[in-house]
Amino acid sequence: MTAIPRFDPAADLAADWREGLWLGRIDRGEGPTPVLVAHGVVHDMARVAPTVAELVAARAFDPTAGEAIGDAATLDATWLAPIDLQCVKAAGVTFAVSTLERVIEEAARGDAGAAQAVRAKLEARIGGGLRSVAPGSDAAAALKAGLIEDGLWSQYLEVAIGPDAEIFTKAPVLSSVGHGATIGVRSDSTWNNPEPEIVLVVAPDGAIVGATLGNDVNLRDFEGRSALLLGKAKDNNASCALGPLIRLFDDGYTLDDVRAAEVTLTIDGADGYRLDGTSSMREISRDPAELTRQALSEHHYPDGFVLFCGTLFAPTQDRDDPGRGFTHKAGDTVAIAEPKLGRLVNRVATSKDAPAWEFGIAALMRNLARRGLIGA
Repeated sequence: MTAIPRFDPAADLAADWREGLWLGRIDRGEGPTPVLVAHGVVHDMARVAPTVAELVAARAFDPTAGEAIGDAATLDATWLAPIDLQCVKAAGVTFAVSTLERVIEEAARGDAGAAQAVRAKLEARIGGGLRSVAPGSDAAAALKAGLIEDGLWSQYLEVAIGPDAEIFTKAPVLSSVGHGATIGVRSDSTWNNPEPEIVLVVAPDGAIVGATLGNDVNLRDFEGRSALLLGKAKDNNASCALGPLIRLFDDGYTLDDVRAAEVTLTIDGADGYRLDGTSSMREISRDPAELTRQALSEHHYPDGFVLFCGTLFAPTQDRDDPGRGFTHKAGDTVAIAEPKLGRLVNRVATSKDAPAWEFGIAALMRNLARRGLIGA
């Protein structure tokens, strides 16, 4: 099995990466350091603000305020997940196709073998109806009434076309992994998949300041048995990947670029299996700004948050037995890409076998204090 190549901005960021403004974290042996990449040069921002969260809160996006430490293409450093103290939130069932797959999971009680028959029944009744219905509208209410009458209503349809989006906490602070890292699925899961998504970066005041790529690894068997198992399906060791870097909004990259994004997914298995998919943000049922508004709700996030926007991708291509669809195998390489954000590449293992998450908030505070970046 070939190793995933080290981060290379020419291959792993947008074609215009030297024109964009990028925010991330690196480790050169001392500990995590926030950096800005401008015109291809990496600027150490730790003396401006010791965390990415503080840089975002202060909008401290002037690279000249930091220390230029080298070209991103040749810098000797480990590139980490580009966030630190932000809460990791996610929106679910925001696309019609993935909504149907969630309903199928629920109706099949998490049994991949029963999914095909349920899928045929739902598609015959709904067809493309979900794509044309605005959440919370009169048309959505009418569709809900018809589905209830047919015995096909689901809690997933409620958040897909009802007034309230599904917003949940994906992962603990500092637990996300970055480009090139191992991602994990539970060792007792037999039906699971990656979820390639655009991830918004939101400041404490609610402003969206940039975006990155994410893999919201999902266990279809667990969540399909019960929506109350969402936490177990979503939050496991190494189950949240982000990166490679955050592209900050400027004149060349805005929220409209997020709205028009085309996210691609490639899975290459050690067994020779290959799967390709595409997720178009143009097909999202709720605007990214509306998802952000609902994520804010009546909360206040003093360190800001990031928000997975959901995915159109729902893999139904059989991998092994006919009718059982896709599930991961250890050794799969997952590449998520978008032309203006780059690509996020990870290798799959079980959450038991993936490197343990050991660097938490207390460890970060001790590290920053030891380096003289915060008070002891």
